Amino acid sequence: MGDLLFLAHAAAEHAGEHAEASAFGIGPGGWVALSMLALIALMLYMRVPAMVAAALDRKIDGIRTMLNEATQLRKEAEALKAEYEAKVKRADEHAAELTAAAEEEAKAIVQKAKDDATALISRREKMAEEKIAAAERAAVEELRAKAADAAAAAARELIAQKHDAAADKALVDQAISGI
Repeated sequence: MGDLLFLAHAAAEHAGEHAEASAFGIGPGGWVALSMLALIALMLYMRVPAMVAAALDRKIDGIRTMLNEATQLRKEAEALKAEYEAKVKRADEHAAELTAAAEEEAKAIVQKAKDDATALISRREKMAEEKIAAAERAAVEELRAKAADAAAAAARELIAQKHDAAADKALVDQAISGI
């Protein structure tokens, strides 16, 4: 440990005596500054900042184009959404109209069926009444015919019983005189 202290002490004493390396009278910091200036000059000569700016401008234009496309796509999507919402609304309204029309038509069909049934019942009742009236008339005619036949038969028999040859002669003479 003692040797180390000696060396540290000796280095501290001779620190100010240490000479910097230089070339052409320029120290290391100068060479670094000079090389940086040369690099910057070379980059300016090769137009590197313009190339970087052009690349950044192209990148900005690409991003701007993508943003414009995205905005356009969003507008189209919103238009499609609005169109489909309108179509759905129209379809719902149309379905409601169809339902209402179907209900009205069903009511009309039911009412027509009721009216037709009432008319059919009325016609059938009328036909039945007409058949009954015809049957009554036929029965009355048949009774009249039978009564007429019975009366004619009774009259023949009465005439045959009360009518003799002298009465016949008187009737024939009367009929001839009337001619």
